[in-house]
Amino acid sequence: MTTRSLRPALVLLPVLLVGCHKAKPVTAPLKTPTPPTAPVAPPAPPARPAAAAARPASSPLTEDELFRRKSIDELNAEHPLGDAFFAYDQSTLTDTARQALQRDAQWLQRWSQTVIRVDGHCDERGTPEYNMALGTRRANTVKDYLTSLGIRADRIQIRSLGKDAPFCNGDDESCWSQNRRGHFIITAK
Repeated sequence: MTTRSLRPALVLLPVLLVGCHKAKPVTAPLKTPTPPTAPVAPPAPPARPAAAAARPASSPLTEDELFRRKSIDELNAEHPLGDAFFAYDQSTLTDTARQALQRDAQWLQRWSQTVIRVDGHCDERGTPEYNMALGTRRANTVKDYLTSLGIRADRIQIRSLGKDAPFCNGDDESCWSQNRRGHFIITAK
């Protein structure tokens, strides 16, 4: 081969090389199937700032709100009213009993919607009939004194239990003195 016969080939060679040297065509990558996955839970909400999380404490309940929420049994269990104690075979009030009833009248004035019952109690000495009558006199004495202090009479019921419901079971003065009383039960509020 001569150079002459090579010349056209040499001239064509660069053209062929440029033509062959084109950029490779872009092909999409092959997708490989992905294995199925378990559902992903949504992300947790962002945490609240400490100031927003801490709510101001609600104001404490008022005395009236607390009173309204209590049942009659709960009130009676608290014994807000003090008993009036009597001397042996008496239905007159002692100074100590008057002081207790004055405190009771203040409570009853504060809670003016309450209704009470005064149970007249006696010790075990005497006949059942005598003690029922004495218990009634004691309950009436308590009611009369409370009404003299401004408590409406229609808020006070009375009942005599005589010696049938003792607070203390014994046969000496320390027990008998506990059983001679006008005892309060709250019946409505």
